[in-house]
Amino acid sequence: MSDFNTQIIEEFRSNDGKVGGMFEHATLLLLRHTGRKSGKPFVAPLVYFADGERLVIVASKGGAPENPEWYNNLMTSKETSIEIGTETKTVRAIELTGDERDTMWALIVSKSPGFGEYQQNTKRLIPLIGLHPVS
Repeated sequence: MSDFNTQIIEEFRSNDGKVGGMFEHATLLLLRHTGRKSGKPFVAPLVYFADGERLVIVASKGGAPENPEWYNNLMTSKETSIEIGTETKTVRAIELTGDERDTMWALIVSKSPGFGEYQQNTKRLIPLIGLHPVS
């Protein structure tokens, strides 16, 4: 894990889910995921967008040509946990497709134009993943 992510995770956990700097006004969660090959646990700090009961995350990887590893891991296991504020919740990941993805993408880009810039930097269609609460 990069030093940058480590610092964000530590700040998130030390301040009840709040961080400063470039993420000060963003909604942030910590996604726990397990390496599909290694079996090792990982944590990824991610911006999320609330959509009813589900939360939507963006597999942008800054517009890189490949998807982030957390996406590949999550699509293998489907169920995981997230940290929001001081709570930990179990969620099921379902990738958004078709019109549902397009509508949500437009909303996300209207709120966070940087994601639109990431899409311009890559040929892949940046995935959106809905995190649905598991009872």
